[in-house]
Amino acid sequence: MRIALIGQAAFGADVFKGLLNNGHQVVGVFCPPDRGTRQDPLKEAALAAGAPIFQPGHMRDPEAYEATVSLKADLGVLAFVTDIIPPKVFNAPRLGSICYHPSILPRYRGSSAINWAVIGGETETGLTIFWVDQGIDTGDILLQLTVPIGLAETTGEVYFNKLYPMGVAAVLEAVELIAKGKAPRIPQDHSLASYDPPCDEKVAGLDWKKPARQVFNFIRGCDPQPGATTTFRGEKVKFYNAAFLAEPADAVPGEILAVTDKGLKVAAAGGALLISRFRTKELGKVKAPDFITSKQPKAGEKFGG
Repeated sequence: MRIALIGQAAFGADVFKGLLNNGHQVVGVFCPPDRGTRQDPLKEAALAAGAPIFQPGHMRDPEAYEATVSLKADLGVLAFVTDIIPPKVFNAPRLGSICYHPSILPRYRGSSAINWAVIGGETETGLTIFWVDQGIDTGDILLQLTVPIGLAETTGEVYFNKLYPMGVAAVLEAVELIAKGKAPRIPQDHSLASYDPPCDEKVAGLDWKKPARQVFNFIRGCDPQPGATTTFRGEKVKFYNAAFLAEPADAVPGEILAVTDKGLKVAAAGGALLISRFRTKELGKVKAPDFITSKQPKAGEKFGG
């Protein structure tokens, strides 16, 4: 099939390579404008293969639509898209467009689906390949797969170890189903839908009043981005690489219980946490020994106040 690919980053590049390996013709690649001297991996892959490349400022710009129409594509494939794609663009290909989303739709719609699934303490998530429509992740379902979320897994681990490789394979499988005329269109049950905002700095503040397990889930859900944020001696500090300690702590939540070579043991409501990686404006992202050497934290001091 003739495919117009819209995407970015390594995920988009791997989908692009897979489409070519499966014998499809990628008639055009749309990726974000260059930022600095480093090229996007999808652009690099397209350049190496000699595929036409388009880099509009936004996909809603007139040149994006004009380029899409000129390609006379059979199918549009959205592989890691953060821009808003207008209907006239995703409907331009003969068969419309499909998109990858890292959740079991209709739950966890939005740009930070994995983060919120981990933060919510889910033990299972997955991916959906859906037919693009005018809503946000509301289109008919073509294909879905599930994966478990480990009790200690971070958002990064769930994505890179599970949903990234599975997602590339699922996009390629979906394209093959479409090429064979066997792709379903299963309407979503919108009554079961949930939507969360982007998991960014606006929502990254850690709430020490919540139970220890929820605090732990929040930290791993914000790992590696945006990082769960608290304060120490009035300075903003981010937590990563947390471990949950199922032992009661007779201390105020956020209080440092012990300073160890593995990290800081910190009290939480009904339990405790071991934090082994930190980020500050001065230090950047560092392991616990570097944070401890620089800040000299003491047992009894408190995060978050």
